[in-house]
Amino acid sequence: MRPHRSLLTAAAVSGLLLVTACGSADPAGSGKPGGLNPPDLKAPTALGEAEGEVNLIAWAGYVEDGSNDPKTDWVTAFEKQTGCQVNTKTAATSDEMVSLMKTGAYDAVSASGDASLRLIASGDAAPVNTALVPNYADVFAGLKNKDWNSVKGVAYGIPHGRGANLLMYDTEKVKPAPDSWSAVFDKASAHAGKVTAYDSPIYLADAALYLKATKPELGIQNPYALDQKQFDASVALLKEQNKHIGEYWSDYLKEISAFKSGDSVVGTSWQVIANLAEAEGAKTAAVLPKEGSTGWSDTWMVSAKAKHPTCAYKWLDWIVSPKTNAQVAEYFGEAPANAKSCAETADKNHCATFHATDEAYWKQVHFWTTPIEQCLDGRTDARCVPYAKWVQAWNEIKG
Repeated sequence: MRPHRSLLTAAAVSGLLLVTACGSADPAGSGKPGGLNPPDLKAPTALGEAEGEVNLIAWAGYVEDGSNDPKTDWVTAFEKQTGCQVNTKTAATSDEMVSLMKTGAYDAVSASGDASLRLIASGDAAPVNTALVPNYADVFAGLKNKDWNSVKGVAYGIPHGRGANLLMYDTEKVKPAPDSWSAVFDKASAHAGKVTAYDSPIYLADAALYLKATKPELGIQNPYALDQKQFDASVALLKEQNKHIGEYWSDYLKEISAFKSGDSVVGTSWQVIANLAEAEGAKTAAVLPKEGSTGWSDTWMVSAKAKHPTCAYKWLDWIVSPKTNAQVAEYFGEAPANAKSCAETADKNHCATFHATDEAYWKQVHFWTTPIEQCLDGRTDARCVPYAKWVQAWNEIKG
């Protein structure tokens, strides 16, 4: 793992969820309740000649050509092999990605789960013919045809990688070792002023996931599909937690510093943070709690208006190829999407560290998905709270 990877992800992921919402009851304009009904777009059945270039929107660290680090370059070889010149726009937030995709000037985007449904519903992202992406066959089954990258069995992108949100704690000050999110919710008072949490409206899903396990009478099935009663309960839990929060974090370099200084002793984290904190001398450990966790999985999606579709498909196949996917996963600090990438990582323990092949582990992770009014848990007799209201509530919680 490269030590400067933290700088990349702090820039790329800290703004990942500061977005507006799919607030419409029917974002696709179909008038049909109960689920997404995107425009009737078709995936290509064959590819033509390479167009000579491809315009990408990506998170920092996903499209490296050696300009940031001469040793980190998986773009130059792609350009030589395909004849497709790569032009990249690095985006700071999912909201920016959605806006850029609407212009029609870009061919593909590395969308996160809080943006992908919006791109599908608006018709800005087209279905993907996975048969035209040979390396898709080796993508872990646990990443295929999920709520954030498909609709009714139709794929809208190629999975890129994944990671889980973990519970990190100071091993000297938090005893016994916690195995539940109760450490930052019901039992947060034990460490008042030294509890930390991820600074984003999507953190409401973490509260909902805890309530799913501890308040079964609420009937929560999916932490991103909350009716008003379920949503209010999650907000109330976070308002109570707020009394014990020392700080909310988005830049995880600051979280590492807080754990090293003792200003924070327990809170949400990522595996790469735990690795770096330990390497820098912090007495910390991280665990996937018994209730499960939230997490992220990014998807490369093709624009419905792509001017260079063949080069876009060639890029999708390249970025998920074993060697390239391994390079990205190590540089960015995540589990690769391609199962064969584990044999290609420079650090032979990378996939074990990030649980790349442990599907039982990932079944416990609820990946970020845009909350919309159509309940993502399949309910048709209820309306769920859309992300715009999550944003409003988050401001009130912190306020």
